[in-house]
Amino acid sequence: MSEPGAASRALELLEAVARIGPGATARELSRTTGIPAATAYRLLNVLVADGYLVRISDLSGFALGRRTRELAGAAQGQPQLAEVVAGIRGRVRFGLFVADWPAGALRLVDRDPDHELPGERTLLAHPHASAMGKIMLAAHPELVPDRPRTLTRHTLTAAPVLAEELRTVARAGVATEVDELRSGRSSVAVAVRDAEGRVVGCLAALGPTGRLPVTDPDLTALLSAGADRIGRLTGAREPGQRGRRT
Repeated sequence: MSEPGAASRALELLEAVARIGPGATARELSRTTGIPAATAYRLLNVLVADGYLVRISDLSGFALGRRTRELAGAAQGQPQLAEVVAGIRGRVRFGLFVADWPAGALRLVDRDPDHELPGERTLLAHPHASAMGKIMLAAHPELVPDRPRTLTRHTLTAAPVLAEELRTVARAGVATEVDELRSGRSSVAVAVRDAEGRVVGCLAALGPTGRLPVTDPDLTALLSAGADRIGRLTGAREPGQRGRRT
């Protein structure tokens, strides 16, 4: 295959991953683009090696990599999210992730390259059990599932208990999870707000239960400062402005 032809097909694969979302498999990508499976698999490996794609933690599919997101940020003329988050990552020992929900479903927009995220599909599918998902559900109660699934013995599924938890999250702009989504893992997430104080995303730290202190005020303050900076990338509120609209 000629180099221009390979480049064109690689771009097709990137576009297909962006459309399908995290977890797109080589078979799905081959079928969607019409690229032969052997060629698609070879190009996907090249894109992963070059940082344009990443394999999700359970190796079942692909997601957009840091270099692709950096290109997208540059094309929009905005400060690069990756640079801001990288600065925060240098100050924590845990995985740091950024999420939003443009279509009413949780989406990871920046993954920590140094920390795997086992169970990513479960996290995205069951937001009631994660700190990131609780931020989304507190801002959009209409998205709370009618029958939340029990994932561990610590998962909050009783409607009154979950509702009270989400009211607390809405007031504080901070959510936590301890062994609720996955045994042995904890997380704390802080809301990212736009210029009018609406919650549009979140910044979360994930780590082993017992090592990640979900109630540590210093960690929460660091994440809050990071959420302020992330919010300003899209023209969000000035630092310290605590809008309550959701």
